[in-house]
Amino acid sequence: MSSFTDKEIEYLTSQRLGRLATLSADGSPHLTVARFRYNPELDTIDIGGHNMGQSKKYRDIIRDGRVAFVVDDSGVAWPRGIEIRGQAEALGKSEAIMPGFVSEVIRIHLTHIVGWGIESEAYQPNSRKVGSLSSV
Repeated sequence: MSSFTDKEIEYLTSQRLGRLATLSADGSPHLTVARFRYNPELDTIDIGGHNMGQSKKYRDIIRDGRVAFVVDDSGVAWPRGIEIRGQAEALGKSEAIMPGFVSEVIRIHLTHIVGWGIESEAYQPNSRKVGSLSSV
């Protein structure tokens, strides 16, 4: 059973890009746009790309896996989106998330989900804890 609702899964699978926030070595945030897919077998968010293993976000995950990931849009009557917080791991050899991407993948294990405009009206977020960092 997924931590996401059916509507949230439908929304996630309709989107192509999100924003990944990691922690730099000095503790400052690092934000980048990333290509992702929802992994229904593991109920995770998998992030891939070109040269992933050499990227700052990948190095940040190896050092400190705490992340936030946001997928949103404003192409409808009101803004909608999902914020996902969790513990990420850097997978050295995994299935690429799409053709042409390298096999290094960042996998986010969910701990908290905040959605707006999908299950609720805009500006009325639906927030819930879904896991714990100690279980990852």
